[in-house]
Amino acid sequence: MARKKIHLEYVLEGTTKGIVWDAISTPTGLEEWFADRVESDDKLITFHWGKTEQRQAEIIAIRAFSYIKFRWLDSEYDKDIFELRMIEDELTNDLILEVKETAEPDEVDDHEELWESQIETLRRIKGF
Repeated sequence: MARKKIHLEYVLEGTTKGIVWDAISTPTGLEEWFADRVESDDKLITFHWGKTEQRQAEIIAIRAFSYIKFRWLDSEYDKDIFELRMIEDELTNDLILEVKETAEPDEVDDHEELWESQIETLRRIKGF
C-alpha cells in the first residue's frame, strides 16, 4: 500500500523566527515539545519517548531559520521523512509552522492528532 503524504500548517502568533527555529532544530528545543529526550551526533538524531521507545533520524536537509528535514532510519521506505518548515505570513507577520510527513493511509488520522497535540504543547511551553 502506498504511503500517504500529510501536510499540516499551524499559525504561531506572537513569536519570532529565532524562538521557533530553536524549538524545531535543537535537541533542547525538541525536548520541550516533541520528545522526552533528544540526542544529536552531527546529522544523526535519536529521539526518546518514555523509558523504552526510541527512533533515529538523519537530517537530510537544513536551511537555517527556514526548514529542517529528517528521514527515519528504521523505516523500510526511503521517503519516510518529516519536515518542519517556518513560513512568515506577509500580511500578519505571524509565523506558520508547516509539517510534512508520510504515513500509512490507515494511520493518517492518528498522525494528524499527534501533531495537533505536539503543536499545542509547543504553544503552551513557548507562550504563543
